[in-house]
Amino acid sequence: MRRSIVPVLLTVFALAGCERAGILAPDGARNVVAAPERHPILFVHGFNSSGSVWTTMIASFKADGWTDAQLVNWSYNTSQSNATTAQQIRTRVDSILLATGATRVDVITHSMGGLSSRYYAKNLGGDAKIDAWVSLGGPNHGTTWAYGCATTSCVEMRPNSTFLKSLNATDETPGAPRYATWWSACDAVIEPDNSTPLIGATNTQTACLGHSDFYKDPTTYAQVRGWVHR
Repeated sequence: MRRSIVPVLLTVFALAGCERAGILAPDGARNVVAAPERHPILFVHGFNSSGSVWTTMIASFKADGWTDAQLVNWSYNTSQSNATTAQQIRTRVDSILLATGATRVDVITHSMGGLSSRYYAKNLGGDAKIDAWVSLGGPNHGTTWAYGCATTSCVEMRPNSTFLKSLNATDETPGAPRYATWWSACDAVIEPDNSTPLIGATNTQTACLGHSDFYKDPTTYAQVRGWVHR
């Protein structure tokens, strides 16, 4: 009698262990726990800059398993309206999705790049195509620094500009994307410092970083990587 019970008990314990490990579902079907998906990433630089600023961060992503096809940096005319850049972002995202077969992208931005990508998300259907959105030192509520230049994009970056009032109206983080911002009290370009955080986003204050340090700082990179790959 005892010999016949032992195999049954061992089988029950084994099945229970498999269920806890995620190998078998309660109905006996396989329940494979997949690793987080790596979406392709579009990097959007800021004013008077270029796609080359992302070299360090892209190298870090590649070292952590992302492929060349999944890491896209580009350059655009930073004097034009952010609404115009948003249209270019829409074209770029559609191209990335077609090339990679992905259904969504992650968007990592620096400075003014946050404004055009937010416009894309809010007004051009980008909220359905972005999984994670990141703003590093973004003038999301304007910066007094922009009073020192007169291009269309600079005027749009000024506090209380018509562009920003419209962009921030109703919902600062619309749709399905997971929004996150990083800002620094030592960022002399974004004034006031609290311009970057968005209502509805996960907002993180960094160590004392200058405006051009965000995309090179290893601690910020690790946090951004954790945000997009979850």
